[in-house]
Amino acid sequence: MAPLTLSRRRLLGLVAISSAALAGCDGKGLSVGAPRAFNAVDITGAEYARGFTLTDGNGATRTLADYKGKVVVVFFGYTQCPDVCPTTMAELAEVKRGLGADGARVQGIFVTVDPERDTAPLLKEYAANFGPDIVGLRGTPEQTKEVAREFKVFYNKVPGKTDSSYTVDHTAGSYVFDAKGKIRLFTRYGTGRKALTDDLKALLSEAA
Repeated sequence: MAPLTLSRRRLLGLVAISSAALAGCDGKGLSVGAPRAFNAVDITGAEYARGFTLTDGNGATRTLADYKGKVVVVFFGYTQCPDVCPTTMAELAEVKRGLGADGARVQGIFVTVDPERDTAPLLKEYAANFGPDIVGLRGTPEQTKEVAREFKVFYNKVPGKTDSSYTVDHTAGSYVFDAKGKIRLFTRYGTGRKALTDDLKALLSEAA
C-alpha cells in the first residue's frame, strides 16, 4: 500500500482551494439557535450530534467525553476523498497552528464514512498527516449508519469502474463542541480559516 504522507506544499495548496463547495453541505435540517455571534451556523441546544462511540487507530473505544475540556471539531469523510476531506483537515491543522499554545486545546476528529476500506491502521496514518493530535475514528458499517443518523450526516457510495474504486458523496461540514462537550456550531465547507479561527477563539475564551 502506498504511503499516505501529504507534503506541506500540497496541504497548503488544498487549503488555498477551500472556497469550493460540495453538494450535500447545504445545512438543511440544521436547527439554528439564537442570533449568531459566530461565523458558523449556531446549533447550540440541538437535539442531535450529541456524541459518538467509535474506535480509534489503536483499537481503543472513544467517546466525546474523552475530550472534555477541549473544543472539539468533528468532520465526517473518508481517506480516499480527493479534495474536500484533505482540504478540511489541512485547514484545521493550519488553524490549530495559528492559535499557538491554544491550539493544544482544540481536538480535531476525523470520522470515516467508509469503514469498508478505512481500516484502523490506515485511519491512524491518514490522521497523522495533519498533526500528531488529530484522531481518526471508525465503526462497523452499522455503527457508521448510527452515528451518521445522530449527526444528520448524509453519505452515499457512488460506484466506480471496479468494486473497490467507488467514491462516497457526503456532508461537507464540521461539527464544533465546546469544552463542556456541548454541541455549538456547524461550520460549512469553504467558510475559511479566519472564520473558523475566530469561532474557536470565542469558544476557547468561554472555557478560560
